[in-house]
Amino acid sequence: MTIKLHCFGESGHSYKAALALELSGLAWEPVKIDFFGGEGRTPEFRGNMNVMGEAPVMIDGDVRLTQSGVIQDYVAEKSGKFGGRDADERREILRWILWDNHKLSSMAGVTRFLMNFLPEDKQPKEVIAFNQSRLAGAYKVLDTHLEGRDWIVGDGLTNADLTCCGYLYYPEPFGFERTDYPNIDAWLSRLSQQEGWKAPYDLMPGSPADRAQA
Repeated sequence: MTIKLHCFGESGHSYKAALALELSGLAWEPVKIDFFGGEGRTPEFRGNMNVMGEAPVMIDGDVRLTQSGVIQDYVAEKSGKFGGRDADERREILRWILWDNHKLSSMAGVTRFLMNFLPEDKQPKEVIAFNQSRLAGAYKVLDTHLEGRDWIVGDGLTNADLTCCGYLYYPEPFGFERTDYPNIDAWLSRLSQQEGWKAPYDLMPGSPADRAQA
């Protein structure tokens, strides 16, 4: 049975789940959510897919999951990949997933949205500047941790890597420059060299270019 991931290309949280599925070797396919057309706010979506109105949503037979970290955990359980070698690594992976969702991806996602998907005159400049200062601290934590390491946890690719990279491959500017963080830069290059890796807009349907042509 093919896993269906309801997602859209601009969503970094969707990308985490999509990349985990793609690299796992499991059979899956993306299903576009028309987020910018308001699909996530419809009663149908909130009633049948995700009461929170968010992406991604994964459906595998009778299993329906939301939240990227939960989906990544399911992929690890089903594929036997990315979940760590023992209980200590599993807990450390969870620690980084929680850190990322609180300190890195949530802040990066909001900042990228404010800077790129709102009209110039509606962009809250002080909020953006505050967010970028918080993100700089998160980047430093990750860059320092990656000193002398190939991967965030253990000696191979895990969900810790797949969650923390979620927004860092997007081309839109939000204050992150890879060259400012050499360890992150090397880690992102290493990850993108994995067999099957794809950039967000190549892996999922939907991009700013699509809306520009509409």
